[in-house]
Amino acid sequence: MESSALVYVALTVVTVALGLFVDNREYVPIYIRGGREFGVRPGCDRRQAGNRVAVFAIYCLMAGVSACRIAVGNDYWVYRENFKLISQGRGVSSEFGFNYIVKWMQQLFGYDKYLPVFALFSLLTAFFFVKALQDQGSYFAFSVFLLMTSGYYFNSLNSVRYYFALAIALFSMKYVLRGEYGKFVLLILAGATFHKSILLVVPVYLAARLLAAARLKKWHYALGAVFVASLIFGQGLYRRVIFYFYPYYENSVFDNGQLSYVNIMKCVCVLLLGLVCYRKSLRDDLQNRFYFFLNIFGLVVYSCGSFIPEVSRVGYYMIVSQVFLIPRLVAEMEKRWLRRLAFAGVAGAFSVYFVFLLKEMYAVDVRLLPYLNWIFN
Repeated sequence: MESSALVYVALTVVTVALGLFVDNREYVPIYIRGGREFGVRPGCDRRQAGNRVAVFAIYCLMAGVSACRIAVGNDYWVYRENFKLISQGRGVSSEFGFNYIVKWMQQLFGYDKYLPVFALFSLLTAFFFVKALQDQGSYFAFSVFLLMTSGYYFNSLNSVRYYFALAIALFSMKYVLRGEYGKFVLLILAGATFHKSILLVVPVYLAARLLAAARLKKWHYALGAVFVASLIFGQGLYRRVIFYFYPYYENSVFDNGQLSYVNIMKCVCVLLLGLVCYRKSLRDDLQNRFYFFLNIFGLVVYSCGSFIPEVSRVGYYMIVSQVFLIPRLVAEMEKRWLRRLAFAGVAGAFSVYFVFLLKEMYAVDVRLLPYLNWIFN
């Protein structure tokens, strides 16, 4: 790896270090409830003010690295060409919300001024990622570490529309947990004007919320078995639906039927961790159960949905919740030695994954490294 990779390493280290100054455990239940319950103290105390300063610093760093990039990502120049086509009023495959923003930005800054467009989506994507961590990350620094080392943030420098939608989906989980389904649906509909794949989360998140609040009965398991069987034996039907919305994916390089073994392993390990922590953290905790069922859904998709083009991106809508679930499960372990062992195992595994991720960023179909920015390059 050459020197510019140190930008990503330094960003990860500094954001996690700043995250250590955020003590969020007392406030997350209030953020989830929306502050509507009787007895919730209004205003901002000293600890909360300190949290907000650290969170804002993290946001500035993440948004700054992303907004200042140039020629980073295999689709960077593809996006630039699409920006020009949108400005000319010619047909592109992107959704109308994205097209409208791009056209408006070019009217504001000038034709083929693509840097402000990338910067705007960098600011928005980083905002939804960081705000989601602030509202739902009981162990904030740990969640930041997982967001960075899992690659969700760094991959947002590529595939601009998709990762903007993923950040919105992560942020929207609090509305599902809160039971404010109208706000959730409206937010997802807004996100769908930038990447319509986000519509998938409406039935998925609502199903996870329903299961999280229910005492599972035999018919729940039977329905789950039917769904898994449909993924195995009804692939033709699913593919017809998928290619109706995404016809250009059929027989493309993305339609390769490959299994994502790394993501399957992630889901299996989290499943095992959840079983170990069931009595303490999963039996009666709605928030943990919601994230846990999303992890199960992700495992099913990755194991049985290899026929889905870009299946990793479909599964990300579900397993991105691991950035909240894993820290909560580990931190709530009763035995100190087991808690330390689990923490070391998770930190070590994701650190190794991050190293391999950095190496893969040089691939021609990724090209997130070397990192270039318009300030110095």
